[in-house]
This record gives sequence, structure tokens and C-alpha cells, in this order.
Amino acid sequence: MRVLDPAFEESAVGFVLPPRPKELRGKTVGIISNGKEGTAHFFAHLETVLRARYGVANVVHRVKRSLSAPAEPAIMDEAATWDAAIAGVGD
Repeated sequence: MRVLDPAFEESAVGFVLPPRPKELRGKTVGIISNGKEGTAHFFAHLETVLRARYGVANVVHRVKRSLSAPAEPAIMDEAATWDAAIAGVGD
């Protein structure tokens, strides 16, 4: 019998979370989606709430290429420039 490990094969790189911003007014928030059906409408509504209620200046939407794998290095590099990030899944 052969047992397969369904986990993603690359090891996660360790990192330290940056401090949370005290407020979101005037900030840039990035949203990383897994791209499943339903996420686009949800994240569009979330953007409306972030701008109206919390004064967020910019919202950046990115979609991963793979539902089950981590976000691509280019997305992660861009995320390093955001003030806050939201990662979400949906159906």
C-alpha cells in the first residue's frame, strides 16, 4: 500500500507578522482570493464596506492561480507593499 500526503510540497518560509495598523483610514488593503465562484461578489461588497465604514483609500484585488496552493511569489511580493491583507476562500 502506498500512502500519499496531500499537503503542498514546498516548505513554508518563516516570517514575522508586521504590526497591525491602528486604523485603516487612508490605507491600502489587499484582498487575495482563491477565485472560486462567489468570491468576486463577496469581496466587491467587502471593498464597499472597507471604503465607506473604515475610510480605506485603495483596495487591491488579486486571485491565486491555484485553489489549493499558496499565492504566487509575485502576489506575495506585492502584498508586502500593502498596509493590510485579507485572504479568503469561497464557493
